[in-house]
Amino acid sequence: MTDAAVEAFLRETGLVGVANEAEIEKVRGLLEDVSELVQSGHDVRDLRVAATAMRELLDAARVFSPWRDRPKLTVFGSARTAATSPLYEMARTLSERMVTRGWMTVSGAGPGIMQAAAEGAGLGETLGVNITLPFEQSSNPYVDAESRLVEMKYFFTRKVALTKESLAFVFFPGGLGTMDEVFEILTLLATGKGGPAPVMLVDTADGTYWESWLRFIDESVIAAGYLDAEAAVLFRLCHSLDEVEREIDHFYANFTDFTLTGDRGRLGLHHDLSPADVVELRRRVPDLAGGPGFRADDHGLQFEFDGRRYVELRRLIDAVNDLV
Repeated sequence: MTDAAVEAFLRETGLVGVANEAEIEKVRGLLEDVSELVQSGHDVRDLRVAATAMRELLDAARVFSPWRDRPKLTVFGSARTAATSPLYEMARTLSERMVTRGWMTVSGAGPGIMQAAAEGAGLGETLGVNITLPFEQSSNPYVDAESRLVEMKYFFTRKVALTKESLAFVFFPGGLGTMDEVFEILTLLATGKGGPAPVMLVDTADGTYWESWLRFIDESVIAAGYLDAEAAVLFRLCHSLDEVEREIDHFYANFTDFTLTGDRGRLGLHHDLSPADVVELRRRVPDLAGGPGFRADDHGLQFEFDGRRYVELRRLIDAVNDLV
C-alpha cells in the first residue's frame, strides 16, 4: 500500500477531521505494517495470528471503555476450586466488599475462583475475559455476556486485557494458569512494563500454598542468583480479606500514579510533601535520591530514575504512603 493509498483510506473512513493526529498516526502505522507484511510474502498464518490478536484487543477495549474511570481489581485463581471451598467464599466475599468501595472486578469469566469473584461483584460490576478452551465451559452465569464479556483465543491477549486497566491484583491458589499469571504480573512490575500496583497472594488462615511457593522462590530462584531477594517487596502474602483491603488502602493512601519522562520519574500524590517528608524519604530510599535528588512539587515527587530500578520504586511508594 503506497503512502497515497494510505492517505486515501484515512480520508475515506472519515478519520481525518474527527480523530486527533496521534490517533491518525497510529492507524497510519498499522496500515503500513500490515501492507509490508503482505508484500513480504509471509505465511498466511502470520496474518491470521496478527488479525486475531488485533481483533481480540479491540474487542477488549470496547468492553472496558465505558468503565475507564472506575478502579478495578483483577482476581486470579483456579478454575477447579469448588463452590464449597473456603477459598471460593473468600473470593466471593472479597469482590462483594470491593464493590461497596466503588471497585469493579475483572476475572477470567470461567468456573472456580473466577466464578466466585464474579458472583460477589454481580453482573453489573464484573468484567469478564474468557479464554476459549475445548475442555472448559464458556463464561459463568455471573458475567453479563452482552456487554461485559470478551472472548479470547490467545492467552497473551487475554492477559493484556486482564491486567492493562486494573489497579490491584489478587491471586488465590491455582495451577499452571495461575502460576503463569502471577509470574507475568510480577515480571511486568519488575520491568516497568506495567504501572505500579499492589499484588496480594491470598490463602485461608491456615493455608500454606503461597508459603510453599515462596520457599521455592527463596531456595531455588533467589539462592541460585536468578532473582534478587529485594524483589519480594512487589507482593504480599495475605491470610485474610482484611489484610487484602489494608494492603490496597495503604498502596493508594498517598500514591496515585507514576510517570517517566526522560530520566526523571514522578510520583503523583494525593497530599503534598513537606521538607521534612523529603528528608525522611532520602533517608529511607537513598538509591533513588541521587543526582538532583528528590524534589516535591504540587501533589507530586520528582526524582532521577534510570528506568530499571522498579523494586526501589516500590520501596519509595511504600515510604510515601507511610507518611500519611
